[in-house]
Amino acid sequence: MAQPGRRDLNRRGLFVTFEGIDGSGKSTQARRLAADLRDQGREVVLTREPGGSPGAEEIRSLVLEGDPDRWSAETEILLFTAARRDHMERTIWPALRAGKVVICDRFADSTRMYQGLSRGQLRPVVDDLHKLMIADEPDLTLLIDMDPTTGLARAKGRQGHEERFEDFGLDLQARMREGFLDLAAEFPARFRVIDGNRAEDEVAADIRHLIAPELASDLT
Repeated sequence: MAQPGRRDLNRRGLFVTFEGIDGSGKSTQARRLAADLRDQGREVVLTREPGGSPGAEEIRSLVLEGDPDRWSAETEILLFTAARRDHMERTIWPALRAGKVVICDRFADSTRMYQGLSRGQLRPVVDDLHKLMIADEPDLTLLIDMDPTTGLARAKGRQGHEERFEDFGLDLQARMREGFLDLAAEFPARFRVIDGNRAEDEVAADIRHLIAPELASDLT
């Protein structure tokens, strides 16, 4: 499937997303990268999905809390798209126009996986809505690849209240891992796959190496 197009935003910033199954360590690595870049003197916006703007944060509580069967996959797609549109309008697009580095913990690729594949073959619906309402993609997507059993144990060990998708169980996590790797093969120009089954410092070092060329081109 062709990569969705981009709006002409006259943007000067760099848009980086982190993806991976639950418990893969992507949130930790997103925070570490943001801190590293700020130490280098760059203006960084660290954000997340669903969320990242007041309206999107309200939707976050609707989709991440409660019973696993609270929403149908179709309803979830609509909710995530609404949250993403508000996030783009109020947070991501203004930051990119201002020349900042935006680091986002999850983006549309998670919707392509969790809603597009979790309970039916709804990927075309996700892509059609994304093209209609968002029509933008990251400059770089860092996929933290993790063994599903390890990832799920980590995620459940957090004992938080946003565990609706973890409660679908190991089978979903395994299918999502395979799906993310398929996405990386589908969009090789922007995806970089990092082995997350290692020490946190090793993963962070790989990320710094992979993002360096993007940061250099961003300066030109």
